[in-house]
Amino acid sequence: MDLFAMPVDKSNADLSKEGAARPFEPLAQRMRPRNFQEFIGQQEAVGSGRFLRQMIERDQISSMIFYGPPGTGKTTLAQMIAGMTGSAFRKLNAVASGIQDIRGIVKEADEQRKYYQKRTIVFIDEIHRFNKSQQDVLLPYVEDGRLILIGATTENPFFEVNHALLSRVRIVRLYQLSDGQLVRILRQALSDEQRGLGGQSLTVAEDVLLGIAQLAGGDARMALNILEGAASMLPPNGGIITMEMVQEILGQRVQRYDKKGDNHYDTVSAFIKSMRGSDPDAALHYLARMLAAGEDVKFIARRIVICASEDVGNADPMALVVAMNAAQAAQFVGMPEARIILGQAVTYIASAPKSNAAYMGIDAALQDVRSKNCGAVPMHLRDAHYKGAAKLGHGTEYIYPHSYPEHFTKQQYLPKELAGARYYEPTANGAEKHLGEYLHRCWSERF
Repeated sequence: MDLFAMPVDKSNADLSKEGAARPFEPLAQRMRPRNFQEFIGQQEAVGSGRFLRQMIERDQISSMIFYGPPGTGKTTLAQMIAGMTGSAFRKLNAVASGIQDIRGIVKEADEQRKYYQKRTIVFIDEIHRFNKSQQDVLLPYVEDGRLILIGATTENPFFEVNHALLSRVRIVRLYQLSDGQLVRILRQALSDEQRGLGGQSLTVAEDVLLGIAQLAGGDARMALNILEGAASMLPPNGGIITMEMVQEILGQRVQRYDKKGDNHYDTVSAFIKSMRGSDPDAALHYLARMLAAGEDVKFIARRIVICASEDVGNADPMALVVAMNAAQAAQFVGMPEARIILGQAVTYIASAPKSNAAYMGIDAALQDVRSKNCGAVPMHLRDAHYKGAAKLGHGTEYIYPHSYPEHFTKQQYLPKELAGARYYEPTANGAEKHLGEYLHRCWSERF
């Protein structure tokens, strides 16, 4: 008997024929949808008339990767495909499987195609954990059609999956489920007497169901696990599930935040963009997410310092002072008090006037240095402190600005090849407005 084989049933029935109720399995496993009538959410991908749904219903599946957060239906969709198509179905977990497992499945796939005229679908959970060599082994078999690959990943496949393999598959994006969708899933579990909790006489108020959904954060598996945990606290003849019981089961809410994962980069990106966009409330929210997930205080402080210079700049020069002081103070005092210091810096920078003129200026200057013949340093600006420099003409025509009114005098500072170049364009925001006005007075013919 093939231990990897899964029964194929084109009538939308359960994949398993041993019996619908399997109480030894977690509720989330027992309540996996078996068909589109039971599947809730992801209408963008599998709603009525959508491409993927039509391909499944017509048994015309091509290779694809399901990409989305935990508990959004990736494995469930793969199992539905197994139950609703006429293909042989094999399942691998990237953590526990290797190249020999893939080659064994390829051999079985050849036999399925030769003797039974069947395609083979191989489902690889956590495909981002396959290394390059393992992914490369799949390439020829996916390309020649011997294997229909269905991968599942919580990580951005464009970062984690080989480009050669990506070019041969369709990316199907799945999203966090809404609170309303999670409530519907919980109601299904409470009413299903065969697979769910329908036979336990449980009472759960709507506000408690909504509370569970909110705590689960778009993750159906987590929502069902919370519900099952709360139900286990009641006697066999049932009772009322309260929010206090839910809080006791859950303890502190688990943050979905991997310091090397896709969610990490999305949160950091939102944090920086919120400071840049002058929204201190949003910036504090994303700061709180990072702190609650245990992000390194030094990492957060570096992002704040960069933002202070890149996005605030000379519109408020104090922003960089505040950011640097906060970085040093946060490391000095450590958590949990560092949260206060970081919060002060974040709100200051988010609330400060903004300018990226200095950032754009240095990048423009670097672009010229790297791509143009910028010429030599003008003779009057060259080092003249050593004996004999005057004989070379170094510094002899330099005009000392402090000897003139307003401590300024016009002379050519850029190399002649770059005469007239403008890199720094002061904005009219904050303190930079005054810098721009001063420069205009000094260099009026250049403005």
